[in-house]
Amino acid sequence: MQTTSEKIEGMDVWLYHGQIYIPNTFSAGATGSRFLTTIRDKAKITGTRCKECNRVYVPARSVCKDCFAQLKEWVEVSDKGTVLSYTIDSEPKPIHPTDAPVIYGIIQLDGADTGFVHMIGGADPEQLRIGMRVQAVFKPKEERIGSVLDIKHFKPL
Repeated sequence: MQTTSEKIEGMDVWLYHGQIYIPNTFSAGATGSRFLTTIRDKAKITGTRCKECNRVYVPARSVCKDCFAQLKEWVEVSDKGTVLSYTIDSEPKPIHPTDAPVIYGIIQLDGADTGFVHMIGGADPEQLRIGMRVQAVFKPKEERIGSVLDIKHFKPL
């Protein structure tokens, strides 16, 4: 794509046609950071429990979405769960963390009340089904960096 720019007549505005690389940094915040460092350091998945609703959120969050209570109680949940929904993306994209096809699932981990979006690996797409049981596969400790991708994928049980 050729990069061009043009001034819009009668306005102090320029249009830039092309791609702009904008490096950025994302802060996960105190709650998100604790969630990610526990995965990195201990290969454990944690969530936060609402003392008002008794709902366990994974990934952890700091405020209950239902009653707006502050979530300060941390709980460990299982690395096993149930597939609530899934989709298969067969089209290769630069943003994918692995080669296509990529299977994304919403997984309700045992001990959690919410769905956790992640990849499902080691599964034949023809055998995927709602309700199938899966388990987290963590990267080796020396490869973990404090990212949700420290969980390589969830494999069928």
